Amino acid sequence: MTSLKALNRVNDAEWIEICALNDITPNTGVGALLHEQQIALFRVGHEQRVYALSNTDPFSGANVMSRGIIGDLQGERVVASPIYKQHFSLATGRCLEDKDQRLLVFPTKVEQGRVYVSPIAQKTYITNNGTAQEKLKLVLVGNGLAGMRCLEDLLDMNAERYEITVIGEEPWGNYNRIMLSPVLSGEKTVEDIMLHSHAWYQERQMRFIAGDPAVKIDRTRKQVTTQQGQIVDYDRLILATGSKPFIPPIQGNQLKGVISFRDIYDVNTMVDYASSKTHAVVIGGGLLGLEAAYGLKQRGMQVTVLHLMDRIMDRQLDQRASELLKSSIEHKGIRILTQANTEALIGDEHGHVQQLRLSDGTLLNADFVVFAVGIRPNIELAQRAGLRCNRGVLVNDTMQTFDPSIYAVGECIEHRGQTFGLVEPLWGQAFICASHLAEHGSLTFKAPTVPTQLKVSGVDVFSAGNFQPQDDYEDIILNDEKRQIYKRIIIQHDQIIGAVLFGDTEDGSWYAELIADQTPIGSIRNKLLFGRDFALRKAG
Repeated sequence: MTSLKALNRVNDAEWIEICALNDITPNTGVGALLHEQQIALFRVGHEQRVYALSNTDPFSGANVMSRGIIGDLQGERVVASPIYKQHFSLATGRCLEDKDQRLLVFPTKVEQGRVYVSPIAQKTYITNNGTAQEKLKLVLVGNGLAGMRCLEDLLDMNAERYEITVIGEEPWGNYNRIMLSPVLSGEKTVEDIMLHSHAWYQERQMRFIAGDPAVKIDRTRKQVTTQQGQIVDYDRLILATGSKPFIPPIQGNQLKGVISFRDIYDVNTMVDYASSKTHAVVIGGGLLGLEAAYGLKQRGMQVTVLHLMDRIMDRQLDQRASELLKSSIEHKGIRILTQANTEALIGDEHGHVQQLRLSDGTLLNADFVVFAVGIRPNIELAQRAGLRCNRGVLVNDTMQTFDPSIYAVGECIEHRGQTFGLVEPLWGQAFICASHLAEHGSLTFKAPTVPTQLKVSGVDVFSAGNFQPQDDYEDIILNDEKRQIYKRIIIQHDQIIGAVLFGDTEDGSWYAELIADQTPIGSIRNKLLFGRDFALRKAG
C-alpha cells in the first residue's frame, strides 16, 4: 500500500523559501509569488504551520484570497473570500457553497522559523492506491439536499469505495427545496431548480429507486425494504429523511383546499388553486409563510397572513426590524394580522374550506389555506428500526447513530440537543459524514452560528446570534427612516453576540463571522455600523 508520506513526498530542490513564519500575523493571510503563480499563505493562531492556496478567487477572478477572513465552519478551517464571501477549506481548497469550484493547495513546511512552499499543487484527498478493496454497499434513504450533498462529497473523496443505492420518496431527482418559493411566484420553473436528474445517477452507476419510499430497516440483516417491496442490502446506511410540516390540531384542518408548503406537489397544488380561487390565508408569519404569501400574491390571489405572536419573524427579528418588514410587505398588498389565533376552518357543503374563524370570533374568507407554522424531524423510519430518537434521530459528532453502521444527516437529526432547519449546518454535516464514510475523516461536527437571510421582492433582512440578551449588554443602532435602513449590533464583553439588519444586509456575513469567532471588537467598535471595509481600513 502506498503511504501518505510517499504520496506527499516533495524533493528538497522543489521547495521554495517564501518568508519568515513570524512575517505572517496570526489568523491572517499574506500574498506571495511562487514562480509565476500568485499564492495566499495563512496562519491559524500561533501554530507552527502554514496553509498555502492559490490567491485567485474563482468567482471574481481577482487575486484577493490572501485578504480573506479565516474562520471555522463545522470543525473545518476555512477562508472567506473578501469579494462574494464564499468559504474555501484551508486543507482541501474546496468551496463549501459550490462543489464545482476550488482553490489549488500547495504543500508547505516550516524549518528554523522559515516558510517553504512547493510549486507543485497536491491532491487534497488521499485515497487507497494499493490493492483494490471489495466495494461496500452504501444506501442513502432520502434524496434531498443534505443526503445528496453527502454523496457528492463522498464521490469527491473516494469514488470507488461503495456501490451506491439512493431511495427517494418523490418521483423526481434531487431538487433545491429552498427555491420552491420562486417556482411558486413564477420566477423559476421546476426544471430550473433540479440539481440531479435521473441521468446523473445513471452516469455514476448508482441505483436510484424513485417514488418508492423506504418503510422498514432490518438492522440485523442490514436490509432496507421499500413500500413496493424492494429489498436493498447495505453495509453502510445514511438516513436523510428530512422533516415534515407541522399541522396544528385545528378543527377543519382536513378540509379540501388546506395544505402545507413543503415540496413540488404542494407548489403544483398552490399554482392550481391560484388559478381558480381568490382568497388565500397563510397561517404562519415566519420565513416560509411570508415566502408562500408573496408567491400567492404574485399569482393574483388576495392574501392574508396570520401570525400567533405579536410580530412576524419573532424568532429572527427584533421589534423594529419586524415592524419595518411588516410595513414593506403590506405595501405589496399582503394583509398581515398578528396575535391571530386560528380557532377553526369552516367548509362548504362539498367539504372544501370556505372560511376561517379566529378565537376572537373574526371570520375571514378563505377558499385556500396554507399552513407554514414549522417543521418536525421525520423520524418514523428510524423509530421503527429501534434507533435512539428524541426530537430527531440522535447522532454523535461524526454523524453516526446508535448503530455504528447507520449515519444520519439533515433535518431529521438531533445533535447535542439541537435540530436543524436551515441549509448551512446541513453542508457541514454532509461533509463530515462523507469524510468518515471515505475512511479518512477526522473532523467532527460543531453547530455553527447560522444567520437568517430573507428576501421578499427586494426586501433584505438579516439576523444572527442573540438579539434578546438578558443582561449586561450594549446596543449600537442605526435607524435611517428615509432610506428604510435599520442596523442593530448587540455587544457583550467586548464581543458581538447578535446583529439585526434591514434594508442593507451587505455586511451580514461579516457580523456572523465575528459572532461565531467571538472576535474582540474594541478597536473597531465605533465603526462597526459602517461595515467591514470601513471598519478594518480605518482600524489599520
